[in-house]
Amino acid sequence: MKKLGLISALVLGSLSLGAAAQAPAYPAKPIRLLVGFAPGGAADYVARAMSDALGKAMGQPIVIENRAGAGSSIAAEAAAKAAPDGYTLLIASPSSISVNPALNSKLGYSARDLMPITKVTTSPLVIAANPATGINSVQELIARAKKSPGTLNYATSGNGSAPHLGAALFLQITGVQMTHIPFRGGSPAIQSVIAGDTQLTFGTPPSVLPMVQGGRLRGLAVSTRERTPLVPGVPGMVEAGLPEYGIEFWYGFFVPVGTPPAIVKKIFDATTIAMQQPAVKAALAREGTDVALSSSPEQFAAFLNEDAKFWVKLVKDAGVKLD
Repeated sequence: MKKLGLISALVLGSLSLGAAAQAPAYPAKPIRLLVGFAPGGAADYVARAMSDALGKAMGQPIVIENRAGAGSSIAAEAAAKAAPDGYTLLIASPSSISVNPALNSKLGYSARDLMPITKVTTSPLVIAANPATGINSVQELIARAKKSPGTLNYATSGNGSAPHLGAALFLQITGVQMTHIPFRGGSPAIQSVIAGDTQLTFGTPPSVLPMVQGGRLRGLAVSTRERTPLVPGVPGMVEAGLPEYGIEFWYGFFVPVGTPPAIVKKIFDATTIAMQQPAVKAALAREGTDVALSSSPEQFAAFLNEDAKFWVKLVKDAGVKLD
């Protein structure tokens, strides 16, 4: 009996080792990257600018999947509920991680359901107006808004998005009233301003910068206190006469909680390699975006804990609501 038990154990052990040997190494198939906004916006642009380089570093193609709507909550919920196997990534901004949970207690996910991998980029916002408005500066914008409260409409990429929060901070500091018109992404928001359906936008550089450079929109200021070479020819807030205003936003990678540490490390290492490629840096810089990598997933998690305090306080102080 003892000999039979030993043989059984050896057989089972050899079967287990065989199964482990046959298990494909990660990644063994394409990886999908969820984007919470429509094509043409900043999140989509960042994802597409680095997807080829990331795919090469991972050894498998990156398939971008746009799931626009609800201020990026649809994509974030899909990522949170995906299998924690490394085959679903989410590119997210503060809206998905900090703002939306603060605005809506009935979301189908929480930030605790998403595991941070690394920050990938940081950018200012750009305040831009339709040239037909005759508004040429931040001070002229404030004067017009004070003269006719609520008549200026500003377009953003959605409720709870970084542009929405940037506008909310602007209204809070200046005391002016303008009407928020949310869209399902940066590109449709910008098109509404160009068409004259709305008068201005607080937009991301990839959405706004080409239109400013082409003369279809007038750049009034970037949201950082000082000018940035990322958005040439557009003043910072100090120069624009609003030194108490300053805001920027970031994008980062997340996976479902429960993803194995070895897979997290693989994604982190590959992302670091991809984002350091000169072609990726150059492509992002052309659209007003800086590469900004975390030193580790743990460092990114610590950053998020502090960063959330800023966004949640802004939501509360500015009285931001879901329209």
